[in-house]
Amino acid sequence: MIKIDRPFSSIVTSINLGGSKSLSNRLLLINHVFDLNAEFKNLSDAQDTELLKRALDQTKNRETGLIDIQHAGTDLRFLTALLAISPGEWVLTGSERLKQRPVGILVDALLDLGASIEYIEKSGYPPLKIKGQKIKGGKIQMNGSISSQFVSALLLISPSFEIGLTIELVHNIVSQPYIDMTVALLREQNMDIDQTPNKIVVRPYKIIKKNKNLEPITIESDWSSASYWYSICALSQGAHIELNFLKKASLQADAVLPMVYNQLGVETLYTAQGIQLKNKRYTTKTFRHDFTDCPDIAQTIALTCFGLGIEAELSGLKTLKIKETDRIIALRTELEKLGGVVTVGDDKLLIKASELQSNTGKYTTLFKNARIETYNDHRMALSFAPLALLFG
Repeated sequence: MIKIDRPFSSIVTSINLGGSKSLSNRLLLINHVFDLNAEFKNLSDAQDTELLKRALDQTKNRETGLIDIQHAGTDLRFLTALLAISPGEWVLTGSERLKQRPVGILVDALLDLGASIEYIEKSGYPPLKIKGQKIKGGKIQMNGSISSQFVSALLLISPSFEIGLTIELVHNIVSQPYIDMTVALLREQNMDIDQTPNKIVVRPYKIIKKNKNLEPITIESDWSSASYWYSICALSQGAHIELNFLKKASLQADAVLPMVYNQLGVETLYTAQGIQLKNKRYTTKTFRHDFTDCPDIAQTIALTCFGLGIEAELSGLKTLKIKETDRIIALRTELEKLGGVVTVGDDKLLIKASELQSNTGKYTTLFKNARIETYNDHRMALSFAPLALLFG
């Protein structure tokens, strides 16, 4: 258990955030699959990235056998695709929670393309037994309404296919910016890709001459990590926070934070080093936002709205059910411990401040010693932590 206390003074600080996990993991996979010899600066130090690096070393050295990725859902999707083209026989597994995370849509697509994959326990879920081999490629349809990572996983290996890959996406696509990020990073490495709203065509990658003198790639800091500092700034009058290595022209979906938090009392200024956050003491009375494209910041913003006493309606949350935990139910359960009034819909949350706060204008010490469960989910821990500014 970690106990968090309120600071004694206004928050004035400068932070160097780690590199984006989304960018880091994609670039590591591209570098590995196509042997690009790239070097990276500001690579993410997230556990998912460390586990992915270890798995990539294992495949590079042909150390066939068990690969345990613990809770890492991104690694599950990316490595399922990678191992399908990596010579050898592999077992991809993880924690009990990971074994509850569906991967059937991606496996079905790979099987249609000629991969060799078997379910060891429950159909549609890890652990997986994978025999790596060459994949010719072709045309497939994929359901884009479950997870963008299924699409990205295929895209990251598809330039290695003999005849390339054409993906037709059906149903409403979730987290579209993450697919766009994958396409953009592949194009930066000279991959030939055509993209329309519901169709992506990837042509085979032909290496003409490997460049051994590439400039190191500096990875932008993580906007989703920045969300917790936005929440701290919103809940702390007089806060002045500098976050370095973030860009206005970003590939990351969570770069919508300046626009979103402008409604929640935080002003964002862009500088040569990154961004500056200032509490401007003005907020909207009600908040509504569709998080279909940026679900990773939904928890943080839900907690910020609760802390500010703002009635909030968050929609587009369908994918939160299949993360490290069912984040929708987890949010309701833990917010109710603090007196929050939470209504859960199919893909949305309606959050109202506690009756105590509505009546008095501030939070009572009644909830000071509440224990918040994290469900082995880092975003649960990080999104609730700033409430220490209110509860002491």
